[in-house]
Amino acid sequence: MLIKRLYFITTALLAFSICSCGESYPDHPWEWDQETEEEESNPDIVSQGWTTADNFGSLPDYIHIYKSPENLAGKKAIAYIAVADMSKAKFEVLGDIAFSQEANGYGSKSIHTPSEFYESSKAPVVINGGLFFYSAGFYYSQNLVIREGQLLAPNQNHYSKDWVNMWYPTLGAFCQMKDGTFQTTWTYQASDGINYCYPAPADNDINKDPLQAPSSTFPNGAKALEATTGIGGVTVLLRAGEIKNTYVEEMLDISAASNQPRTAIGITTDKKMIIFVCEGRNMTEGVAGLTTANVAKVMKDLGCTEALNLDGGGSSCMLVNGKETIKGSDGKQRKVLTAVGIK
Repeated sequence: MLIKRLYFITTALLAFSICSCGESYPDHPWEWDQETEEEESNPDIVSQGWTTADNFGSLPDYIHIYKSPENLAGKKAIAYIAVADMSKAKFEVLGDIAFSQEANGYGSKSIHTPSEFYESSKAPVVINGGLFFYSAGFYYSQNLVIREGQLLAPNQNHYSKDWVNMWYPTLGAFCQMKDGTFQTTWTYQASDGINYCYPAPADNDINKDPLQAPSSTFPNGAKALEATTGIGGVTVLLRAGEIKNTYVEEMLDISAASNQPRTAIGITTDKKMIIFVCEGRNMTEGVAGLTTANVAKVMKDLGCTEALNLDGGGSSCMLVNGKETIKGSDGKQRKVLTAVGIK
């Protein structure tokens, strides 16, 4: 009888070992079927009420999209941000920009919708770029464009309301420098042909007498701009962690103090680029937009130390995998001269 029992026990153990051959088991049974939660890439942003927007299709693991809480800066808001780890992502400025002898200026004879920029670049995230205007068959760039270390267009170097009094403002730019860092700065292409950057803007004010044209000695701290990629705009929002919002000194009219659709670009200390766009002009009832002061505060709260306001209003647009985020205030995408792509 004892021999039969041993036989059955031995047979059962042998069968179990055969069935379990090749399978691995956790050291602790309670570890079975436990799902590990994916760690949030940007917890500081989520803690402010921004939520992951996962309705735009698959993205590289170093790019994340978030939608704003219902209120920003105490105002009803619809805004989106793209957050890109720039140790892996690439910052591109898009657009056919060159100097035209015929037009005697920088720009192009053609402009494109953000969707067209997306189709040509295939950048997962595309936003509108700098300011421009149209005259006599040519689209003139008002803002700096640097691509692959080459200056394709400087920031506009003069401003006048009556063409009698002339001001020479230093306009904002957001650049990836040759050492790989990102920074906002104020720039001016001087009479010596050098494109200078400055640690602070020339102290222009439309209500004061014009200042001298910027140069290698004015304003203080001039350096030749050494950047691999750059896009200009109007209103440096943040510089070295401090809110600047220098629309008075930069002079070009962007309705800075009124609520408008806005587009901005910035960088954090841990080298994450944050691209911001907000809806406005009541395309959604009650959503008027933000002032540049509002956007500066939002970008700082998101962790940016450097940030620039880009073209806004009807130009404001962000595409993610070619899909629109906000409702454009023109009711459709406005064609623009330049765009920014993140790959």
